[in-house]
Amino acid sequence: MAAVSSLAVALCCANPALAQEEAPAVPIVVTGYGLDEGPAAPAYDVTVINREALVSSASGRIEDVLSSVAGFAQFRRSDSRSANPSAQGVTLRALGGNASSRALVLLDGVPVANPFFGHIPLSALDPDRLASVRVVRGGGMGAFGMGAVSGTIDLASAGPEEIGLLKGNALIDDRGETQISATTAPRLGQGFVVASVQWDKGEGFWTTPKDQRVPASARAAYETLSGSLRAVAPLTDTVEIQASGMAYDDSRTLRFKGANSTSSGQQGSLRLVGRGDWQFDVLGYVQAQDFSNIIISSSSYKKTLDQAKTPTLAIGGKAEIRPPVGAGHVLRLGADLRLSQGHLVELPYSTATGLPTAFRRAGGDQSDLGFYAEDDWNLGPVVLTAGVRGDHWTIRNGFYRALTAAGSVSDDAAYANQSGWNVNGRGGLVWNASPAISMRAAAYTGMRLPTLNELYRPFVVFPVRTEANAALKPERLRGYEAGIEVHPSDTISLSLTAFDNRLKDAIANVTIGTNLRQRQNVDAIHARGLEATADLTFSTVSLNGSLSWTDSKVEASGDQAALDGMRPAQVPKLAASATLAWAPREGWRLAATVRHTGAQYEDDLQTNTLRAATTLDAYARVPLAGPFALVLRGENLTDETIVTRNQSGSIDLGTPRTFWAGFSMRLD
Repeated sequence: MAAVSSLAVALCCANPALAQEEAPAVPIVVTGYGLDEGPAAPAYDVTVINREALVSSASGRIEDVLSSVAGFAQFRRSDSRSANPSAQGVTLRALGGNASSRALVLLDGVPVANPFFGHIPLSALDPDRLASVRVVRGGGMGAFGMGAVSGTIDLASAGPEEIGLLKGNALIDDRGETQISATTAPRLGQGFVVASVQWDKGEGFWTTPKDQRVPASARAAYETLSGSLRAVAPLTDTVEIQASGMAYDDSRTLRFKGANSTSSGQQGSLRLVGRGDWQFDVLGYVQAQDFSNIIISSSSYKKTLDQAKTPTLAIGGKAEIRPPVGAGHVLRLGADLRLSQGHLVELPYSTATGLPTAFRRAGGDQSDLGFYAEDDWNLGPVVLTAGVRGDHWTIRNGFYRALTAAGSVSDDAAYANQSGWNVNGRGGLVWNASPAISMRAAAYTGMRLPTLNELYRPFVVFPVRTEANAALKPERLRGYEAGIEVHPSDTISLSLTAFDNRLKDAIANVTIGTNLRQRQNVDAIHARGLEATADLTFSTVSLNGSLSWTDSKVEASGDQAALDGMRPAQVPKLAASATLAWAPREGWRLAATVRHTGAQYEDDLQTNTLRAATTLDAYARVPLAGPFALVLRGENLTDETIVTRNQSGSIDLGTPRTFWAGFSMRLD
C-alpha cells in the first residue's frame, strides 16, 4: 500500500513536459492494463464479459457474473454469502469438484487464490471495480503460470473511462440486508487513481430446510468489508507504472449458531508495462491471507473444533519481454516465480466438558519457478501459435504436530520434501476462412500442484471426515479442442467448441470407510464435451447465451476400482445460461437471466444426488434526476429449491427468492 501512496503523490505533482515549438508533443496514452494479447489468442476457447454485464447481475457478486460462462462451476452451488470460504474453488471444463481451484484466477496479472487452500476470495472481488473479465477455457499453462489446468479467468480493473469521477451504489433486500459501495477515479496529471470500498451485511437466509431445523439452526449471516486502491502513471511516452493494493475482511455463519468462519487478506503489487519497440511487462506482488472456522456438532450442537487461524503468505512476480522480431510475429519470452507458505492452528473440543482436548498444527512451503517462450505467427488468413513452458517446483517442510490437553506430544510427523521439473507445451491455429467464419484448433498440457490444505489438513463436514494425504502427486492435464466462430456482422457472433481433456492423477476425496474419505490421486478424470455461445444485438435489444454439455468420467483402478466410469462429484452434465436485455435509452437497462444446472452428485460413489435447478433473475436500472438511477434486482424469482449439499439426506439450500431495491449514482 505504501507503493500506491507514493505513486499517488507523484501523480498529483506530475506536469507534462513542455514541448518545443518545432516538435509537437508525443501523445501519452495510459491504459492501466497489461500488454495486448497476441493475434493467435482466438486459437483457444475465449469468452469476454464486458463492463455492462459485470455491473448488472442480480446479486452484484462476481460468481453470479461468471456463472454465465459455459463450463464455469464452483465446488458447491452456494454463493459467497452462504458458502464456507475454504470451499470456494472454481473450475472449468467439468474436471471434477474440488475445493481447490483448477482454474487460475488473476486480478491485473496477480493470482488471487488463497495460497493454503486454493480457494478464491470471491466476496472481495467487486464487479463494480472491473472493466472486463476474459475467460480462457482449457488452453494449458503457456504464459499464465502454474495451476491453469482447466483454464484462466483474467480480471482487469476499471479506470476513469468506465467509472467516471465518482460512482456509488446503495441497495437493500427484502430481508433487510444491505450492499453499499463507492468508487472514485480522478485523473491526476496524465495518470489516474482509483479508490474503492464495499460493505455487505445481512442476517442471511435459511440454508437448512424448514423440516430439518433445530433450535441451534441459524441463518447464513454474513458481513464483508473490502477496499482497494490503485494508481497508474506514465514514466515515459511508452512506459507506465501501476501500483495496486487490496484488503478485505469477511465473516459468515453456516447452519448452526456459533458456526462462524472468517477470512481476511491483504495484497499489494507493482507493475511496469512498456509499449515501445521492445515491449515488456514486469510485475511483483505480495499476498497475505488468514482463515478461521468453528465447527458445531450436528448432534450435540456444541463446538467440536476451532480452526483458530490459518496464516498464509505468498510473494511472487513475473517478467515478460517481446522483442521486435519482424512483421507477422509476436514473440513472448518470460519467467515467473511464486513462493508460498502456510500453516493451520486448530483445537478440537470435548462436547461434554466444553474444553479443548488437543492442540494441532500443520503446514509447509511451496515454490514454483517457470520459464516460457511463445510465438504467434500471422500468415494472412492463418495465424499459428506455439509455446513451451518449464517449471521447477518444490513442496517442502511439511509437518503435522499434535499435543494433548496436558501438553504432551501425541503426533509429530515431518513429511518428505518433493521437487521436480515439469515441461508443458501448447499450440494452435486460427483460419479466417472468410470475413464471417473463423475455424480454430488447439492442443495443450498443464499442471497443478496439490495445495497445502490437500497435503496436510484433514477436515470434517459432519459426520464425514476427510483425511489429508502428504503423498499426493501433481495433477497433469492433456487437452485438445476445435471450434468454429460465425460472425456475419458486428451484431451477431456464434461459437461452438468441442473439447477432450484428460486430467491425470486428479485429486479427489475418495471414500475409504464408513463416513471416512481421503484425498487421493485417481488415475484420471476424462472430460469431453461441447460448449456453445451466442451474442446477438439488434438495435436496443441483446441476447447472450451459453451452453455446456459434458461427458466426464473417472478413470480408476486398484483400490479405487469402484470409482471407474463414475461421474466426478459436483459436476453436472448440462449447464446453460441466457440473458435477454433491453436498453431503450442511454443509462437504461432491463434484463432477465435464465440459468439451468443439471443434476450432479455430492460424493464420489454417486450415492447422494443434487437435483437439477433452473433459476430466473432480473435486473432493472432506470435513470432518475441528475446522476442518480433507480436499481431493482431479483434473484431466483421463481423461488426454485437449489440443493447445495446433500449428505445422506442432510440438506443445505442455496439462495431463495430475493428482491433488492436501491439507487446508483455516477458523476463524470
